[in-house]
Amino acid sequence: MEDYKKEFINFMLECQVLKFGSFTLKSGRQSPFFMNAGAYVSGSQLKRLGEYYAKAIHDIFKEDFNVFFGPAYKGIPLAVVTSIAYSELYGKEIKYCSDRKEEKDHGADKGSLLGYKIKDGDKVVIIEDVTTSGKSIEETYPKIKAQESTPGGIKIVGEIVSLDRRERAPDSTKSALETISQKYGFPAKAIVSMDDVVDALYTNGDKTVITDEIKKEIDSYYKEWGCQ
Repeated sequence: MEDYKKEFINFMLECQVLKFGSFTLKSGRQSPFFMNAGAYVSGSQLKRLGEYYAKAIHDIFKEDFNVFFGPAYKGIPLAVVTSIAYSELYGKEIKYCSDRKEEKDHGADKGSLLGYKIKDGDKVVIIEDVTTSGKSIEETYPKIKAQESTPGGIKIVGEIVSLDRRERAPDSTKSALETISQKYGFPAKAIVSMDDVVDALYTNGDKTVITDEIKKEIDSYYKEWGCQ
C-alpha cells in the first residue's frame, strides 16, 4: 500500500471522520463503521485533505484532465481544496466547478453552475466524499453532459471518492463504484478502500482501533452486504 494511503487512513481517524461502532445508514443498514467528510472543519485539515485527493488523482488519472467537478454540497469544498493542492503539488492549474441545487436567475454568474463553466473540450474528474449506493452520480452525470454543445463534447475522465465501502450497490452483487464504472464507462476509484483500512489497522496494525470484536462485526456485515 502506498504511503499516502496509510497516512490518509490515520488522518481520517485523527479527524474523527472514520469511526467504528454501530451506525444506522441512510439505506437503513446497520453498519459497524461510518465515514463523515463533514467532520473536516479546520483550515489545516482541509489543506491536508486536498493534498490526499490530489495525490490519489495524480496517481490514478495522471494528468489527462482540466476540471474538478464537486457535486453540491459536500463536493464543493472538496473540488476547491483539491484544485489548490494540485496547483501546489504538481504546478498545474485545474479549474473547479460545481452544480447549484437551485439555478441562479440573476447576475453575471446566473445559471446552474458554480465556479468554472464547463464546455466542449473539457476533461472532468468528479470528486465526492463517499458513495454507498451510487445514486448521486445519477444526478451529477446529466448535469455535466447538459453543458455540451455537441454529443461527447465533454469527457468525464473518472470519479474519485475518499472511501470505497466495498459493499454491494442496490440490486447488484458489485460495489457502487464498480456499478458506476460499468454503467457510465469511466473509472470510479477511491483514495482507500475498507480492505485497505482493515489491512492497515488490523492485519498489519496494532488492533487498538479495529479490535478482534470489531473485526468480527465487520466480517459479519460484509457477509451480508459485501460486494463480490
